[in-house]
Amino acid sequence: MEISTLATYHCLAFVWYFFIAYSITHIKTEERPSEVFLYGGQWKYLTVLNLVLQAVFYGVSFLADVLRLIKKLRCAKCVISSRDLLFSVLAFPVSTFVCISFWTLYTYNRELVYPKSLDGVIPLWLNHAMHTAVLPFALLEILALPHRYPAKKKGLILLGFVAFLYISWVLWIYSVTGEWVYPLFALFSPPGLAAFFAGSLAIIISFYNFGEFLNRMIWGQSKFSL
Repeated sequence: MEISTLATYHCLAFVWYFFIAYSITHIKTEERPSEVFLYGGQWKYLTVLNLVLQAVFYGVSFLADVLRLIKKLRCAKCVISSRDLLFSVLAFPVSTFVCISFWTLYTYNRELVYPKSLDGVIPLWLNHAMHTAVLPFALLEILALPHRYPAKKKGLILLGFVAFLYISWVLWIYSVTGEWVYPLFALFSPPGLAAFFAGSLAIIISFYNFGEFLNRMIWGQSKFSL
């Protein structure tokens, strides 16, 4: 794909995610259903954090494209390294996890992750923007250009560290409020919850490996020049 085309795509994707993140984080407090508690705001939900992550990623991608267009290749190389690290370790596996885990649980019992009362607050298009469109965007990014993956050990350590931070945030919120971010968590005993978190980490690691596999199958190992 031509650099100018990539720049246009990344700019539009950035604007889209910024708009979606802005829309969901500015829902009026008084409109919230009774099941949704205030502590932590929207920032306790992985879905919302993922929207911000995607906006940051596409913003960095757009900056890399602009630097390439104006021939600032030394700066571009540094930004591209950051872009590839963001995409490989976080943007692809997290967006894939958000989409697949949400719709799997939603199909099983939506009240565990997205109570029906939210339908009166969050329109259907915004629900799909948050939970469905994130996966096609991630796949399109892999098709659009190659990304250099870090050494496997480094990538998995970074991914595991971020997962640990989010789990710690969820547990902190529970310790303060006595409420779980997602009703699903209330179904588990402490050992069961630990097993659930471990299983979720294993799944997101498999999505990391899947993204690396797709990138290698489509682009091989050598197409990373500026």
